[in-house]
Amino acid sequence: MAEPRLFHIGSAVIDYIYQLERLPNPGDDLLASDFAVSPGGGFNMLLAAKRSGMESCYAGKIGNGPAGALLEAALRAEGIKSLNNKAADIDTGTCIVLITSDGERTFISRQGAEAQMTMAELNAVPAAAGDWVFTSGYTLAYPECRQALARFIESLPKDRSFVLDPTGAVAAIPADILARVLKRADWLTCNEAEGQQIAGEMEGQALSQALLERFCPNAKGVVVRCGGKGAFLALRGQAPLFLPAFKVETIDTNGAGDVHAGAFIAALARGESPQNALRRANAAAAMSTTRKGGASAPTRQEVEAFLNRAQEAEIDRRDKGTGTEN
Repeated sequence: MAEPRLFHIGSAVIDYIYQLERLPNPGDDLLASDFAVSPGGGFNMLLAAKRSGMESCYAGKIGNGPAGALLEAALRAEGIKSLNNKAADIDTGTCIVLITSDGERTFISRQGAEAQMTMAELNAVPAAAGDWVFTSGYTLAYPECRQALARFIESLPKDRSFVLDPTGAVAAIPADILARVLKRADWLTCNEAEGQQIAGEMEGQALSQALLERFCPNAKGVVVRCGGKGAFLALRGQAPLFLPAFKVETIDTNGAGDVHAGAFIAALARGESPQNALRRANAAAAMSTTRKGGASAPTRQEVEAFLNRAQEAEIDRRDKGTGTEN
């Protein structure tokens, strides 16, 4: 049987990343301490899955212009396949990323070719039995393609696993579209603020359980990321589980959620338990925050080494009677 593949039908863009001491106030003229241009958005998630050992393919649309050319080159360099859905008259979208001294990121996005997927292009996605399909809230928020994408997701056979990350664009997704997509989701992964946009003002365990039981009626599970604290995992018939984050020296949180999702899916796809997959995802995301840029996912081997060191340190703390905190 062929190894499961990941098809990302979403928003891969080009990031323009500025390092700043603080966010600007109205009328400010700040000087950046660093600047970089890098593929971002869906690329970060695909990169995490690929480096975690899963064959990955970008099934979104690529623009005809300098941003699209950068995205194509990055996909080729990392061995990530593309369906080569090319736009004729628009470039790939871009995102201004502001990284402040505390590692926090702020986004200003402008959509491009990735917002123009057609039903014919979606139906041509060659996902087969056992494969995984992923999309993000950004793509579902785009008026140009959200109806077609929702119909495509609803039509996915049950032997294809579908994962949704609603992202920070969740509030811009029409309620009926979101409900239809959540109904088909096998897995939902989101941060706490995004989950609250869907389920209301609750936290942690209650939020993850409400998302699974009330909003994702057919899902196997829900992951709610809580930033530097850790993540909750809600599974059918079980009390939600919390796995703490790993303590690292964070310099850049850009793309950490994408890395978490990609590593989590790759681990599930190779047959690991959801609990083990979440631990690996927490480790991969933590490692990514110690590196600059969103496209900073660690390899599977790097994650293995990180977890081994963490386990050794935990055993050492236990032996010394100093607790088990990561």
